[in-house]
Amino acid sequence: MPSSPRPLEVVAVIPAKDEEARIGITIAALEQIGSVGPVIVVDDGSTDQTAAVAEWTGGVEVVRHNRNRGKAAAMTTGAARAAELAPGVPVLFVDADLESSAGNLGPVVEPVLIGEADMTIAVLPPQRGPGGGFGIVVRTARDGIRRLTGWTPTQPLSGQRCLSREALDAALPLASGWGVEVGLTVDVLRAGGRVLEVPCELHHRVTGRDLRSQAHRARQLADVTRALVDRSGAKEKVFARAGMAMRGARGLAGRGARGAARRVTTAVSSASRRLSREGEDQRP
Repeated sequence: MPSSPRPLEVVAVIPAKDEEARIGITIAALEQIGSVGPVIVVDDGSTDQTAAVAEWTGGVEVVRHNRNRGKAAAMTTGAARAAELAPGVPVLFVDADLESSAGNLGPVVEPVLIGEADMTIAVLPPQRGPGGGFGIVVRTARDGIRRLTGWTPTQPLSGQRCLSREALDAALPLASGWGVEVGLTVDVLRAGGRVLEVPCELHHRVTGRDLRSQAHRARQLADVTRALVDRSGAKEKVFARAGMAMRGARGLAGRGARGAARRVTTAVSSASRRLSREGEDQRP
């Protein structure tokens, strides 16, 4: 990555949807970190008072999407506004549901500020609440990143990341949907960026294992697969299968069909395995 004068602080970008109960605490915790400067909340079509709570917190810039456009779109909007507020300054992406644990993000910021890394990724401890998935999405993301870059991440889906402005700009446009973190990792590494994982005491709301949660994971798996496919050189051979799985996933939550959820997960997993096999020779 090209060198530039080292900034003293970062801009925090918080993509948020329906987080009125948590966003205020998350912002307050972030503002206790001396290396965090401006805070931008991107309200991604919330149906509650997320934006209003963020504004009431004070000292925060709130950007609103009139409709839900997804996490990647919210991050893109936040990154663009950060470039306007503080050109060239690193960006810290923060999930809205971290609450008071967001105050522990200092170690994620520091390596970027001192020039030791172009992107840092927070590695979270075991979470306090019950729930969590079965590891399919994580394994797909980890294996795909390894095959495309040669680097194996510990937590490939961690959303708590700090990037130098140069690294972030090199990774634009961001991968869509829930594939954004996987896309960032692959793109930063391929651009020659240094990526560092940083253990960090962070806690967030854990997704359960009910039907709605499984439908969310199916969509997540489809988006992760799409991000990997788009970067593999094997796109034409696996895109159709991943695309069908994505379309099926969108209708699951309202249908109550566990068998359909399993079929979607199987279809996307199969596409991902094919990606892994055919992407092996694409690794730079």
